[in-house]
Amino acid sequence: MGFFRLKQLKVSTTLANSPQARKRARQAETHRQRNMSHRSKYRTYIKQVDNYLAQGDLEAASQAYKEAVPVIDSMVNRGLIHKNKAARHKSRLNTKLKLLSTAG
Repeated sequence: MGFFRLKQLKVSTTLANSPQARKRARQAETHRQRNMSHRSKYRTYIKQVDNYLAQGDLEAASQAYKEAVPVIDSMVNRGLIHKNKAARHKSRLNTKLKLLSTAG
């Protein structure tokens, strides 16, 4: 009687069978995680501007808006959001800034 050697099974979460498909699955997962990180950053910058606007802090809100605009534009260049969505966000934030500046 001999000992049976059990091979360690590598469990894959994808259904890819060919080496190319496995590589694409790995790349897709890497890109997905990177995109999630960038999308989170984009949302954070927008929330910062909204929070300063809600507090009524015009100076901090305008500074946060100036920091948020390049981040929003970079998300368009990365293909994470559509250019019209970026324009809509920037326009709405800028409108809120103008309302706060005229009210104060």
